[in-house]
Amino acid sequence: MPDIRRRYIFYGRVQGVGFRYTAKYGARSLGLTGFVENEWDGTVVMEVQGREALHYKLLTLLNHNLYIDIDHYDTIDLPLDHEERSFSSR
Repeated sequence: MPDIRRRYIFYGRVQGVGFRYTAKYGARSLGLTGFVENEWDGTVVMEVQGREALHYKLLTLLNHNLYIDIDHYDTIDLPLDHEERSFSSR
């Protein structure tokens, strides 16, 4: 199964609830690369690279967090970043 890179923009109660920590921990444990960061408008942007099935595992982890309440999210497919080696929180 080939790797994909996708940008997710999350809406809802996603700032100040451990979203970035949970995303970073989950992504690293799944071997995904990318980043997660808060935006000025209250959303959270996350770019993830790796197998698509692992993207869904990460999304499931985020959706089952007690404090995070994702109303919805948008996605944008992106070209792979062949130089990226880890997942970070910005």
